[in-house]
Amino acid sequence: MKMKETSCQAEVGLKRLLQTIQKLRSKDGCLWDRKQKKEDMAKYILEETYELIDAIEHGSPAAIKEEMGDLLFQVFFLAHISEEAGDFKLPDIMKDVTEKMTRRHPHVFGNAEVKDIDEIKNNWDDIKRNLENRNEKGRGLFDNIPRSMPALRRAQKVTEAASKVGFDWVRTEEVLAKIEEELNEFKSSLAANDIKCIREEIGDLLFSLVNISRFVNVNAEESLTASLAKFIDRFSYIQEKLAEQGKDPAGASLKEMDDLWNESKLKE
Repeated sequence: MKMKETSCQAEVGLKRLLQTIQKLRSKDGCLWDRKQKKEDMAKYILEETYELIDAIEHGSPAAIKEEMGDLLFQVFFLAHISEEAGDFKLPDIMKDVTEKMTRRHPHVFGNAEVKDIDEIKNNWDDIKRNLENRNEKGRGLFDNIPRSMPALRRAQKVTEAASKVGFDWVRTEEVLAKIEEELNEFKSSLAANDIKCIREEIGDLLFSLVNISRFVNVNAEESLTASLAKFIDRFSYIQEKLAEQGKDPAGASLKEMDDLWNESKLKE
């Protein structure tokens, strides 16, 4: 009974949201909302996605709920723009994704049997490749990896895809050797003060670090995000302690900041 009540509330809420969007896009609606295009929505959806991720990692349930609402609004707003253009309608989206999820979970909605999560993932890839023809002849191996994805995450996805078809190192030591090779090449370009090569070698070095992350089952994007958060926390400590002395980082010596940095590390 409770599930039925929740479903009914969701249906009412969705109807109100769609009516709100329709009003905003109408001739009597908001001038700014009426000017929005699909290309504009891509930017907003990406921003709202990052804000939702932040809320999931650091926020309260109320913050998560708010950011989920913002993201849902952008998605449904884009659906409305697409319907106005005659591309497709919201029911088409819901029908297609429901059919896709049903098709890709034959162990839930069909008679397939699986032993573990790895087999579920393999079935998923097999269905995409063979049943949905996602890798039809002439289609690139990396075509399904979005170009707008953050570079570290995209690099890891690309190398994972290459690994699945056998293009990969065998041992971790080989990847470490590649990192050393790329580091030496970077040092040489730095010594030569060749700006073009420096840029290229930094990219190669980062790419190699992504490979070692994948080899040891670490998500490179998440790892860098954690290090960035750690840096911000430690530097915030420096700012806080300097402020107690009536100073700011710009007016402090490097030694003062280094000492406070080490102090913050000890407190961790």
